[in-house]
Amino acid sequence: MKTKEVVDGLTMKRAITRITYEIIERNKELDKIVLIGIKTRGVYIAQRIQERLAQLEKINVPIGELDTKPFRDDFKVEEDTTHVAVDITDREVILVDDVLYTGRTIRAAIDNLVSLGRPSRVSLAVLVDRGHRELPIRADYVGKNIPTSRTEEIIVEMIEQDGQDRVLIAEEL
Repeated sequence: MKTKEVVDGLTMKRAITRITYEIIERNKELDKIVLIGIKTRGVYIAQRIQERLAQLEKINVPIGELDTKPFRDDFKVEEDTTHVAVDITDREVILVDDVLYTGRTIRAAIDNLVSLGRPSRVSLAVLVDRGHRELPIRADYVGKNIPTSRTEEIIVEMIEQDGQDRVLIAEEL
């Protein structure tokens, strides 16, 4: 598999900061927001957005972790490792993920989310939107649009999991 770096660590940091500023601009009541990261790398991105919101707005936005595997239509897992410590009813939930592709992970995330409560609004923040949707889902906050072919894969590496921050495009040889 041939890989090419398309986003370095500094560019990733700037993209997450841009998402944070957009969240601030579009949400009048930041104290009603709950960030919910889709496991695994979406959680790390949500934590970074939470940190930047604290730095910029001096607010501690609650954060949760959402497991989509039990709600997927392509495979089943019995154990649900979702952890959301705050009631999401009547809150503005921002789902956070690393890559938006077909939309199936987001559909599964929404299925899980509504089993936890009834938020007043749900929006989506992604680090990378690569296109090729199979479902009518779009991101409200996008760090980078990276068009790909269906034979390519986007690989997001984050320091918490992979030892470095970067985004790669991988292509089968």
